[in-house]
Amino acid sequence: MADQNHVLFVEDDDVIREATQLALERDGFAVTAKPDGLSGLEAFRADRPDIALLDVMVPGLDGVSLCRSIRDESMVPVIMLSARADAIDVVLGLEAGADDYVTKPFDGAVLVARIRAVLRRFDRANSGREGAEAGALAGALAFGELEIDTVGMEVRRAGAPVALTPTEMRLLLEFSSAPGTVLSRDRLLERVWEYGWGGDTRVVDVHVQRLRGKIGQDRIETVRGFGYKLKA
Repeated sequence: MADQNHVLFVEDDDVIREATQLALERDGFAVTAKPDGLSGLEAFRADRPDIALLDVMVPGLDGVSLCRSIRDESMVPVIMLSARADAIDVVLGLEAGADDYVTKPFDGAVLVARIRAVLRRFDRANSGREGAEAGALAGALAFGELEIDTVGMEVRRAGAPVALTPTEMRLLLEFSSAPGTVLSRDRLLERVWEYGWGGDTRVVDVHVQRLRGKIGQDRIETVRGFGYKLKA
């Protein structure tokens, strides 16, 4: 069907791959499933899926390296899967450009909810219609050398365009909706990642670091014990 979201799923465990593919297809997704990173990269380039679901530990080209390769070519959203909740796995995947991660074993309904949440962020960023807290922001915002076009969903730093992933853009919009206000990690998880439950705040910390690297290290301030704020 033309309106189906297309998922690229890379997983080397046959049982997990087949069961997850069937579950996603029952929920209305079109799925291309591959057992290793190299075939996954080939499928990504050939099919241009709407989202990539990548296991960290796959042969040939591991999931983190595959994520980096995808991110070099596209802003398509990526979710990493890891059998361990190990900080190294999580951080490496997020630093490679992943938008979110899910630890195995996972509940199928939770995985679908996370996929749909990431796709919503991607659609909103592409549509240019997503507002921020306290009503839709209109036009351009400026914070020092940082300029944010909240209609066209474009960011410039000292006049040069800044390429943000949909998640990074949504995170920046959340900060720019309340400049100078400390936003807790829990609020950011709820507003940006749409977690209606407690989540791992490492996903926030790594994305803030990635965002700082693009818009300026001193633009977002850490308020120890409370969260982060955008310097007005």
